[in-house]
Amino acid sequence: MKYVIIGNSAAAVGCIEGIRKTDKNGSITVVSNEKYHTYSRPLISYLLYGKTDEQRMKYRPDSFYEDNNVTPLLGRTAVKINPDKKTVDLDDGSSLDYDKLLVATGSKPFVPPMEGLETVENRFSFMTLDDAKALGAAITPESRVLIIGAGLIGLKCAEGIFDKIGHLTVIDLANRILPSILDETGSEMVQSYLENKGIEFKLGVSASSFDGNKAVLTNGEELEFDVLVVAVGVRPNTELVAEAGGSVDRGIVTDKYSRTTITDVYSAGDCAKSHDITTDTDRILALLPNAYMQGLAAGYHMTRVDAPFETAMPMNAIGFFGYHIITAGSYDGEEIVTCDGTNYKKLVVKDNQLKGFIMIGDVLRAGIYTKLIREKTPLDSLDFELISRKPQLMAFSANERAKQLGGRK
Repeated sequence: MKYVIIGNSAAAVGCIEGIRKTDKNGSITVVSNEKYHTYSRPLISYLLYGKTDEQRMKYRPDSFYEDNNVTPLLGRTAVKINPDKKTVDLDDGSSLDYDKLLVATGSKPFVPPMEGLETVENRFSFMTLDDAKALGAAITPESRVLIIGAGLIGLKCAEGIFDKIGHLTVIDLANRILPSILDETGSEMVQSYLENKGIEFKLGVSASSFDGNKAVLTNGEELEFDVLVVAVGVRPNTELVAEAGGSVDRGIVTDKYSRTTITDVYSAGDCAKSHDITTDTDRILALLPNAYMQGLAAGYHMTRVDAPFETAMPMNAIGFFGYHIITAGSYDGEEIVTCDGTNYKKLVVKDNQLKGFIMIGDVLRAGIYTKLIREKTPLDSLDFELISRKPQLMAFSANERAKQLGGRK
């Protein structure tokens, strides 16, 4: 068998490890437009922050490709899939034959049209290791940095560079930060914490135009800066599959085995849709664990092992300057809220199941809540009053505690 993987991040690693569980001899070729060994993208902010280095950012050991008999083609770009010939064309004019193909092309920064953006010399995105290196080289202790985007990418960038610059302003068209994962109370708490650190926010506005190092905001205010980071959002890289005739609906359409609508072509990661068990909808869940599990399911199925990925759900575990946040699931249902000003917890219950939660500050044992959501545990089968106050195994029956601790089956 000839396996070809386009991409070199979590989904690709999952696929490689899935294949090698069963097929030790088939050839695996990885094509990546980045020149680096597989690395964890969420760590690029910690590289700038000084909490990690390039070696520790690696998602797998240096020997990973050799250990798994993988041929890495790094710094190369796949430009076309030919399903009829079962080949992939590369940017140097060569092509690769495949029996099974995984498209794990991830996403790219979304840059909305803004007048004069091309006049900004020090302008950056913040998604890749090269982005982080370029930004790190551009900033100085006197730099005034403007970040457009108060979502996960923008705020992690802010954390990474804050101690290395003079002043930092974050703007966003939304009226609160992290609107995709937090409710209003959670957004206010995190914003207040970051403002106390010294980050300035201007919300409900965006940049309407630029003139060199000056931004004109939609409210008429003018902001001068030295470095600009555009972190408005991302768009999935679906073009290869779409041009090959595969079904695309914002993301690449896949099933529980990560199969696309093209025979022998699979897709996983931030470019592909998966089934969110908490909302019963198909959508993109741009999360590293999700990408890995999609890739693993693809690798298994390529070798005729039936091991679908059927427990996808939105989940984020992040922190800013030591202030921790964990969120999971959906927020449609009855809310159970506790808050003491520093710590915040909201549990969302519907149809006798925990559907989602937000935890800020004290996030200990959040994994118990995640497990309840993923396994769709009936809440009347445990002491939910106890577990809603403090997640602990004592809320479960004796038999269930034994299972959790690796005892009874």
